[in-house]
Amino acid sequence: MPSEKSLKHYGLLYGGSQAMESLYLQMARVSLTDATVLLEGESGTGKELIAQTVHQLSLRANQKFIAVNCGAIPAHLIEAALFGHEKGSFTGAAKQHAGYFEHASGGTLFLDEITEMAVDMQVKLLRVLESGSFLRVGGSTEVQVNVRLIAATNRSLQTAVHDGSLRQDLMYRLAVFPIRVPPLRERGNDIELLAQYFLQELNHQAGTCKKFSKSALDKIKNHGWPGNVRELKNVVHRAYILSNDNVMLEETMAPQSAAKPILMNGMLNFSVGTPLAEAQREIILATLQHFSGNKRLTAATLGISLKTLYNRLKEY
Repeated sequence: MPSEKSLKHYGLLYGGSQAMESLYLQMARVSLTDATVLLEGESGTGKELIAQTVHQLSLRANQKFIAVNCGAIPAHLIEAALFGHEKGSFTGAAKQHAGYFEHASGGTLFLDEITEMAVDMQVKLLRVLESGSFLRVGGSTEVQVNVRLIAATNRSLQTAVHDGSLRQDLMYRLAVFPIRVPPLRERGNDIELLAQYFLQELNHQAGTCKKFSKSALDKIKNHGWPGNVRELKNVVHRAYILSNDNVMLEETMAPQSAAKPILMNGMLNFSVGTPLAEAQREIILATLQHFSGNKRLTAATLGISLKTLYNRLKEY
């Protein structure tokens, strides 16, 4: 079994593949600057860990790192969340409140899922990036901040600009230093080494000595891992729990579903008797995939609120 030392790490990231070496080099170069960074990569690839590592290696390392998921904040609240508000600016504003930009001043602000931010807010964000100042909601005095911004999206930038979910001028302003984050399927031997690393952590925590069978390792290496490192970690944890002895078998390495639908030509084919909750889950995930991860469009197409969609995805 590989030791932790055989799995190279850089900051909070683990992996020694060529794809990761290239990523580390880019991170090392940009961390020494204040350049705005735009991370483009699939869900589960570790974009927030990259942002944290860049911050920790920067001259701002002793200042705050604040992470914000743009898609998790309701559209009518995001301006106040980012820029703060004055007392009495809206119902419930009992006192002045500083937003994320003020809290992160001197440090780094990480805006995840930037393409989920409403277009009118993107205009205001662009102004802050260009001037370093903004108005709190209900305010009339400019607030100056010194923030290093890192943004991320799990969507193709070109697609996001084309469908109107990302302003082109904001994309250019954010992408002073764009970084493509490699999916796990492009990372070669990192897949097995990461699986072993996650298993070692579990063994260490519980005082066990479980290991993978050869067939289980083959399954790990041959899977496409659409959920990337997050999916791999969860599958290893599940297999660890299901294993009755010290050898983790192939059949424990993936969730079992007797009613797994077939997706073909944009249509889902369900078996009679598929549980309603399972059918709903597959419909939501297939629709999200169809729209290239655009949650706003997915929610509108399915006739549910964006908040409901996020709650469902959090459950899954």
